[in-house]
Amino acid sequence: MRLPDPILLGDTPLGPPVFLAPMAGITDVPFRRAVARFGAGLMVSEMVASTEMVTPRPSTRAAVRAKALTEGLLPVSVQIAGREAAPMAETARIVAGMGARIIDINMGCPAKKVTGGLSGAALMRDLDHAMTLVDAVVGAVSVPVTLKMRLGWDDDCLNAADLAARARDAGVAMLTVHGRTRAQFYKGQADWTAIRAVADLPGRPPLVANGDVVDADSARAALAASGADAVMVGRGAQGRPWVLAQIAHDLWGTPAPKIPQGAALADLVAEHYEDILDFYGAELGLRVARKHLGWYADANGAALRDQLMRAETPAATLDLIGRAFGDAAGVAA
Repeated sequence: MRLPDPILLGDTPLGPPVFLAPMAGITDVPFRRAVARFGAGLMVSEMVASTEMVTPRPSTRAAVRAKALTEGLLPVSVQIAGREAAPMAETARIVAGMGARIIDINMGCPAKKVTGGLSGAALMRDLDHAMTLVDAVVGAVSVPVTLKMRLGWDDDCLNAADLAARARDAGVAMLTVHGRTRAQFYKGQADWTAIRAVADLPGRPPLVANGDVVDADSARAALAASGADAVMVGRGAQGRPWVLAQIAHDLWGTPAPKIPQGAALADLVAEHYEDILDFYGAELGLRVARKHLGWYADANGAALRDQLMRAETPAATLDLIGRAFGDAAGVAA
């Protein structure tokens, strides 16, 4: 396949059309740095709740999530979520002031704690209200605004194409569609073909297909079925931060990432682990790191997984990382 011309969002050219999806509690700065070591066309932050950013004393966690820059290595978008136009607009202004070059609006999160507050995918149940948020955010900032959605709320409310058309007219710079409804959560198979209704809209902005893209074969199939211009990888990158660069190489011949094995893999995991501790502090970092260590172990056939999950000090964890991953026989590409 010929590498397409870069997608341009404002004055920010994106890289190869394989993007890192926003994942709550996962796509933080340390994880994005791990992905950036190998490459990605765009990385999207974990979502920032507008209610946490516009209080007189914004929460530390919200400010951490909103940290947009990854040492200038790759384009980064900050995703924001909320239910009312004014707080969303103010949050957009705040994160743009913090350095965000692209702002993404979340209308796809299926989590009950999000949709129960009428945010995330719940906004797809009332497109008139959803568009008040889009209009407010687009009008509040000069940086490009993108929108991530699902196919709809459930099988009786498949309105992604309607929302996409209205977002296009409001000036949204890029659309991402996860090929499931909110009712499906992450069950079953993503329906990439259903995304084509958005792809066929006249004059639409660039379109990204999301859901079950985990390797080159699934990325190729998603692009063909959806008619999208790019793919977005979420859970497939857990424990495999190189997979986005590998997909781009396999599909378009971009430089191949050097996939770490043995001692090199142990070094990567240790660097990611220490970055987490530096970023969050030792006490919180120890807890945050465990899920990543589990994903690395599951994805790469590492030994001593259970011991890694129970380690209580950085020194013990680093010792186990060296023994667990340094002896790993191979890596799942």
